Amino acid sequence: MKSDSPQAILHELESFRQMGSVLYIAAHPDDENTELLAYLARGRNYRTAYLSLTRGDGGQNVLSADLGAKLGVARTQELLAARQIDGAQQFFSRAKDYGFSKNYLETMDVWDKQEVLSDIVRVIRTFRPDVLITRFSPSPGGTHGHHTTSTVLAMEAFKLAGDAKAFPEQKLEPWQPKRILWNASIWQKDKITDQPLYKIDATGNDCVSGESFHSIAGASRAMHKTQGFDTFKMPGGNGEKRLESFQLLDGVPIEKDIMDGVDTSWHRVAGGDAIERAASDIIAKFDINDPSKSVEAVLELRKQLRKLTAKSEDVVLAEKSDLLDRILRSCLGLTVETTIANSELVPGETMKMHIAASISSKLPNNLQVRWVDIRFPKLSGADSTYKVNQILDQPRSVDTTRVLPANTPLTQPYWLTSDGTPGMFHVEDPSLIGTAENSPAFPVYETFEIADQTFVVHDEPLQVSADSLGNHIRRRLDVIPPVSLRFLSDVIVMTPGMTRSLEVEIRASRANSKGKLELEVPSDWKVEPTRHAFNLSAVGETAKFTFSVTAPTQTAAARITASAEIDGERYHNQRQEVSYAHLPRQLLQPPAVMSAVSFELATRGHTIGYLPGAGDTLVENLQQMGYAVKILDDANLSAKDLEGIDAVVLGVRAFNVRNNIAKAMPALFAYVENGGTVVVQYNRHDKLKVDKVAPYDLHISNDRVTDEKAPVTFLAPDNPILNTPNKITSADFDGWVQERGLYFPNQWDEHFTPILAFSDKGELPHAGALLSAQYGKGHYIYTGLGFFRQLPAGVPGAYRLFANMVSLGK
Repeated sequence: MKSDSPQAILHELESFRQMGSVLYIAAHPDDENTELLAYLARGRNYRTAYLSLTRGDGGQNVLSADLGAKLGVARTQELLAARQIDGAQQFFSRAKDYGFSKNYLETMDVWDKQEVLSDIVRVIRTFRPDVLITRFSPSPGGTHGHHTTSTVLAMEAFKLAGDAKAFPEQKLEPWQPKRILWNASIWQKDKITDQPLYKIDATGNDCVSGESFHSIAGASRAMHKTQGFDTFKMPGGNGEKRLESFQLLDGVPIEKDIMDGVDTSWHRVAGGDAIERAASDIIAKFDINDPSKSVEAVLELRKQLRKLTAKSEDVVLAEKSDLLDRILRSCLGLTVETTIANSELVPGETMKMHIAASISSKLPNNLQVRWVDIRFPKLSGADSTYKVNQILDQPRSVDTTRVLPANTPLTQPYWLTSDGTPGMFHVEDPSLIGTAENSPAFPVYETFEIADQTFVVHDEPLQVSADSLGNHIRRRLDVIPPVSLRFLSDVIVMTPGMTRSLEVEIRASRANSKGKLELEVPSDWKVEPTRHAFNLSAVGETAKFTFSVTAPTQTAAARITASAEIDGERYHNQRQEVSYAHLPRQLLQPPAVMSAVSFELATRGHTIGYLPGAGDTLVENLQQMGYAVKILDDANLSAKDLEGIDAVVLGVRAFNVRNNIAKAMPALFAYVENGGTVVVQYNRHDKLKVDKVAPYDLHISNDRVTDEKAPVTFLAPDNPILNTPNKITSADFDGWVQERGLYFPNQWDEHFTPILAFSDKGELPHAGALLSAQYGKGHYIYTGLGFFRQLPAGVPGAYRLFANMVSLGK
């Protein structure tokens, strides 16, 4: 149902009258209880929000090879899309999802506890919830360490948010919620204590769409498609009673309901009695067939509310004021849109805007809406305002041009504009902390007047186009450089003293882009030539330039940055698009950087067969090692396809995501039996699309080692995998990132030889990290080690060990 439908307007009026508010807190995108959020936001009409401490950037992605920052951006948008469905708001902290954590103490070691606490307190003070609800028990064990930490820190923040002495640098008024509750769930039922367990009935239907909260929750959760929830169905349904359970963690005890003792009406606000009466009267008299009949009453209510907001800086009153303005616009049928021909602009360019406004409701004769002016807050002087002064008795439009200020920052998600730590994003502007995404690059404010009141519509330029199905695609304004840069490889692998060529691609975003291209490298690395001149005449034109890079004579690593100078301005940005069918396109423009590593590396064989999985960079990594790579097709894999191949590697989670993988297994087993080598990377034990993952019995588990610095034990020191052609030592496990590995086998046939063992602190060693079995004349290797993270990160030891695996038998 349309968001400005009469039913939607009536729901917003109910939400305006309702003053209760709830903040739900957990660790990751997809941790939230969407059914409870939908019930609170759409059933009880509370101000409802979800605070996800992380953006999910450390997880896996079943849709593409986007990991890290790009995955975090995608999962941020998935949460925003989910909130559009269930009706809640969305917040984040600066904490990074750095990968799986087994306990909250480990998490505390990586996250900056004080910064995360500060962020939770900031969100509490700005959102001002009456009740906090956590998704997870504070009792440690049995779940992700991030999960437990989210509740442990939420409990601390509950006490600190109301303490004026805590985080005074925020310059925010203290706010003390009434209580903090744990939303107990069946999969953590072992953590339910002997304290009272309270239940509320969350059954019901949305008054706008008529759908059940259960159904809305399923649609909301299904937006987490990168996590594999695209076909998610909420358990239960069919009208059955839906109960949500809670245990008190701190604060005022409950008698019957989570909002016990909370005044959820306007009576809680000094002078709010009149607001309560007026809002109730509008709701009682609302004409579902003609919302415009409520305009005069809404205007009178708006006057009364303005008297309160003029005396108070209460953020809730400000939010209610914005909501009432939105209700007024809906009753008027006022639509405003600012469109531009191109959604991408370079600072200093002229922007042609078409700004249209119209009213669809038939207003009483004594009322008229005047379009007063258009303001551009990023500009100053005469350019900052366009005087319109037109009555909206018919659709009106304005065409105007403005110059995008030369100092406008290039588009980049605000939490990615500078380097952080392994556990935390760095955010320069504190006012952005907690917010979900960037504010508009070039905001547009339209001022309207009705009766004796004015109101402002916040807008932004959008490029509107249609896809092949006729659906309208709206793209926000992105600020770009005149050229973008890209290394053709993310990492270059060399031996000490070696000279290798690398290519940089430069792409013109604007015609007649000319200048000089250079590389910035450490002083002990050499680059020839020092620069290339480029001259790109057309938009979209690309050119590739080759540089020769010479490594130092000793083992070394370097960060190489590409730089383009145009008219005295220097640009370092690459262009990355995060594009999925279910999300608006996102543009990232991080520095164009590649890693260069120089170390001793020997390989055997020439050609590797690769069967892709859920997504990794293995093809490029193998090519950097000097191998030719042949992409294989599991649907029709035959012995002939495997001729001339020295080893076959399966991409991560190939057994989970490739629908035809079972057809390929006989050919792969025969290939090994005849002398070949197959290397299988990690898979989850659930949703396997093969009955037999190896020629011998092998059982995959949830075992993993999350400490990337966990000591290594060599279980088979004489095995060729540790000796040929590279001698593997403990030093080869230095510098690993995020984790050692995941989903290790925990049971295997005696034909398998365990090669390595790792353990997290306080745990027994896991010997299933790397297993090798001779089968016939060849070798079958299964590994849960995180090569998909280590190889693109340029970890030397990971390359040396991987070279030994694919060289086995050669």
